[in-house]
Amino acid sequence: MKKAVLLLLVLALSKNVFALDIPLSVGAGGLLGYTFTRYTLEGKNPDGGNAESSQSMDRIDYGGFLFFDAKYAVLSVILQGGNSRYSENMIFESETAADTTGTGSELSLGFSLMGKYPFTINERVTWFPILGVEYQIALVQKRKQDGIEYNRTDGHLVEDRDKNDEPYPLSAWNSWWINVGAGLDYDLTESLFLRSELFFGFRLPTAYEMGALEVVKNPPMNVKNPSLGGLTGSPTMKISIGYRF
Repeated sequence: MKKAVLLLLVLALSKNVFALDIPLSVGAGGLLGYTFTRYTLEGKNPDGGNAESSQSMDRIDYGGFLFFDAKYAVLSVILQGGNSRYSENMIFESETAADTTGTGSELSLGFSLMGKYPFTINERVTWFPILGVEYQIALVQKRKQDGIEYNRTDGHLVEDRDKNDEPYPLSAWNSWWINVGAGLDYDLTESLFLRSELFFGFRLPTAYEMGALEVVKNPPMNVKNPSLGGLTGSPTMKISIGYRF
């Protein structure tokens, strides 16, 4: 008897869950963005010597994505490329220890989960604020310096090595992002809609950037308690077309 009652309760709850009016949609689109990095690492060694390292990067981003929308949440898979210009400078005891500039290119596979709350403007237009997280997996990381192109993980340059003087794995450039912005849906038909989104992303420091804190603790700098400060941000625009079931 108890099992029968429990089964009826489960069936009733299941019916209510599936009866919820949550429209589902899928779609695809493209993105265009700009990413900038400005980081400074500072510290002192026991003898009073100062060490300072700065990193500057500007990159144009482009790519495509697929999305699955469940009204209040959007899951996206993103293939993103970028072309950049960078500058890195290291000063130790008032002398320039390293000063490099060049260009770069990269490719990453991203997964984002965004929460949104839609507001209906009229029969065709809906807008929504968005907030969520994104994880990017580095697939390609290349640089070009003094006319020579190389893979950042092949260990050719000293600054691309970790505290053990080993080349960084490609995963050192994987990254977490926090994205905030807004979007707009315009219904073309009852099922087909055009979506535009504009958001700003804040990137958390990568393993490569955090690894620099350990590198400067080694000779000849011997920095104690180094600090890393700065920001990596990215305004991005997305345009896509979706199909509502």
